[in-house]
Order: sequence, then structure tokens, then C-alpha cells
Amino acid sequence: MDYQKVLNKSINGERISLEEAVVLFKEAPLMELGETANKIRHKLHSDPRVVTFVVDRNINYTNACTAGCRFCAFAHWPDESKENDKIYILKYEEIKNKIHELVNENGTQILLQGGHHPDLGIEYYEALFKRIKSDFPHVVLHALSPSEIDHITKVDNLSLDETLNRLVDSGWESFPGGGAEILVDRVRNILSPLKTDSDRWLEIMEAAHNKGIQGSATMMFGHVETFEERVQHMDRIRSLQDKTKGFRAFISWPFQKGATPLSKDERLQEGEGTGDGLDYLRTQAISRIFLDNIQNIQASWVTMGFGIGQVALQFGANDFGGTMMEENVVSAAGTMHSKSNTEELIYQIGKAAYKAVQRDTFYKPIKEFDTVLS
Repeated sequence: MDYQKVLNKSINGERISLEEAVVLFKEAPLMELGETANKIRHKLHSDPRVVTFVVDRNINYTNACTAGCRFCAFAHWPDESKENDKIYILKYEEIKNKIHELVNENGTQILLQGGHHPDLGIEYYEALFKRIKSDFPHVVLHALSPSEIDHITKVDNLSLDETLNRLVDSGWESFPGGGAEILVDRVRNILSPLKTDSDRWLEIMEAAHNKGIQGSATMMFGHVETFEERVQHMDRIRSLQDKTKGFRAFISWPFQKGATPLSKDERLQEGEGTGDGLDYLRTQAISRIFLDNIQNIQASWVTMGFGIGQVALQFGANDFGGTMMEENVVSAAGTMHSKSNTEELIYQIGKAAYKAVQRDTFYKPIKEFDTVLS
């Protein structure tokens, strides 16, 4: 199969197949992928000079987790046989203070996620969400992941429908796409065998979409997966989007080895791709080409740094993510790019010759900054 025919097909607005996307991974030159992804970006966005971002803050309410993911250096397994001095559950006053700091920076969103704490059921989340929305009615609660939702159903022996309804009634507004990793069970059985499987992740996301809770889709790559499995992941996301139109954006990033248990696993050598900057740009460009029904592609400066993040804007990305006033998960694996502020993002976007526009969670523009520097 000729990769150039695949690229031409995508530029002409035709959907490419799983098999054709694998050809792009294996044969297409990086710069041609970037050029094609950028052309598609320009078709989807009326002003291609604009790069959006959100002023947000990550809040990890607990680091206790029974999922045992082998790629995670943040979580701690609760063990009743010894003191758990590293395990925490944030008190509400701590969470409130963090949100106050966000509001003082004109922030509009909190990304609230945590581990699978064995003692936290639906009543904890109901009380937390209601207090947050009472104290900060204009801050969007972009919260939880399908695996956290699944965990809540198990803690309290609830149906998925009742769990989602109670969370929505408590103020839940938007669904991050965390915990997807690669939606292929061969891979998940290596990375996170105790966590939600692929079908359940998609089931929970679809159910939330059907209740009006939209969000993002994610992919963590560059570990034990093949190129075909990366595309299988994208294909499952694209198929669900065809049904629900519930994904506002897609975000991908390479696995951060750091101090994770997976870093010493010999199976890492069996995966295709390198997980470096070039592999990241290739993967993001192909995601822009393949995911023809998702409007926004977010550059992952958090894992890749501002330099690669800026280049990613020429490889199909139209969004620069969030300010990340606080980030604890990828930084636990040794990533050094995981925090910023509004002024820094505006500067970095302008330095890349784009016009920065602050948006809200739902990709509606809030404020435009005319700061193109080059």
C-alpha cells in the first residue's frame, strides 16, 4: 500500500482505515505526516493562527490506589499491616484553598482525579462535588476517569446508571479521558491487569456521553504496544465518537519511565516506537489524520516540554492544554515539564508564531491575546 495515496485520501476528506493508518506509522516520512495533519487542522478550524488553552489546576484528592498499574510512580497501595505514612486523602479545606488559588489566577477548571481508594464510595464524591460547586459555582468540575467510576460502583455495589446519575446530580460536568492507556486488553493485561478493561472503559464513557457528560479521550503509548495496537485504540475512540459525539478533544503522550515498576520490564523492548519526541510527533500527526470526527487535538507539553509542544502545533494540534498550576502524577515519574502558568503559556504560544486564546472546558473562547512573537 502506498502511504502517499493514504495521505491524499485523508486530505480529500476521506476516512482512512485501520490498515492504512498502520502504513502511515511504518512508512510515511515524518515531515509529510506533519504537513498533512496541519492541512487537516486548517480545514477544521476557521482561524489556524489561533491556539487555545485553559487555565486549570490538577487536584489529586488521594494517592491511595488498589489498581496496581505498573506504569505509575504516584500511587501507593494501602496496606493495613504497616503504617501508610505516604498515603493521603486531601481535606476539603486543602482542596478549597487550591481552588481559591486557581480562581485568583482567573482559572475556570479543576481536573479532579485520584487513586482507587478502597474506602471511598459514592457518598464521598457526592459530598465533595456539592461543596465544590456550592463554593465555586463558576469553576467547571472536570473530574474522575472511567476506572474511578468503575471502582465506585464496586465499593458500593451500585449499578453504573445509578452511580452516574448521582454524580451528575452532585455537580459533575465534564469527563477526562484518563485511564485509557491503550484500549487493547493484551496491553492492559501487562500494564494494569487489575484495572478496568477496554470494553468497560468504553461502556462507562458511552453511558456518560449519553447523560450529557462529554469530555476528552487520551492515549498513553510508547511501552509494550505495537503500532497496530495504537491504531486499534484510535479506532475504538473513533467508533464511539461516531455513536455519541461526546469527545471534545484527543490527547496523547509517551509513557514516562522514571521510577515506575514497568521501567525494568523486558517487554518494553518488544513494543514498536521509541516514545521519544519524533515518535510523539508521528503519533500525534496520525491521530489528527485518523480521528476525523474529533475537533480538537491537544499538544502534550506537559510530558514533552515546550519545545516539542510548539512543534506539535505544526503536526495537527490546535490546543496547548492547561496551565497545570499543580501536577503530581507524571512528575512522580521524573517528568520536569509538568507545571506552568497563564503568562508562560501565552508566551510559548506566541513564540511559536500563534495567537493565544484562553478557552473554557467546552472550548468556548474567553480571552484573546495578541502576542505573536515571531
